[in-house]
Amino acid sequence: MSKTPVREALKTLAGTGLVVMNQYKGVTVRMVDADMAREVYDVRLLLEPEALRRAVRRGASLAAARDALTRSDRAADTAERSLANREFHRALYVCCGNPLLGRMLDEVRDQAALVSAVAWAADPSWEREADEHREILRLALDGDADGAASALHAHIASFVQRPFPRPRERTVRNDSDVRGPADGARRGRGDPRDPVRRGRVGRPRHPPGSAASTARRWRQDPHPERQHR
Repeated sequence: MSKTPVREALKTLAGTGLVVMNQYKGVTVRMVDADMAREVYDVRLLLEPEALRRAVRRGASLAAARDALTRSDRAADTAERSLANREFHRALYVCCGNPLLGRMLDEVRDQAALVSAVAWAADPSWEREADEHREILRLALDGDADGAASALHAHIASFVQRPFPRPRERTVRNDSDVRGPADGARRGRGDPRDPVRRGRVGRPRHPPGSAASTARRWRQDPHPERQHR
């Protein structure tokens, strides 16, 4: 077999994100990590619910989605169930009325399948997804475009969140947060850390009548007697 069709096939796979071509290392299968999974599913979250909303509003037929759901329920193995799952999601967006939007979602289908395979290997949640699929389809068939889009968004977000949870964002606390409300109460209890108690705020630095206090006044006005002339 000629190398040309093999090379072209590999380029096609690289274009879909399934393999990575490197000049020095050759071709390797794309590794699924948290960053890759979130990138793919972020695209789905941005586009797929909106595509379904438009499909429902224009009264598009969702018979293909119903058939895919039936095939998924009757699937004899994981591969058949996975294929039916992909067809169900595609049937929800392909009839949105915008071919470009449909093609954009088609381009991430294979990468989404990789993420799904990793997620299902860690947590076989077929039954949960099947129940969510039924609810999405029910809302869509009832003509509830916003409800169906919202349910689909929640379905996609929760699926990727389980195997690839986002790290908690660190919150930057300001100085008042660091001190906390207890610092205000310290002053009422005479806490030794209170700057007023320690003589830093609200008190003169030198007591009246002391030598240091007299010298300080003299530096400010070395001839006080002139004020009484």
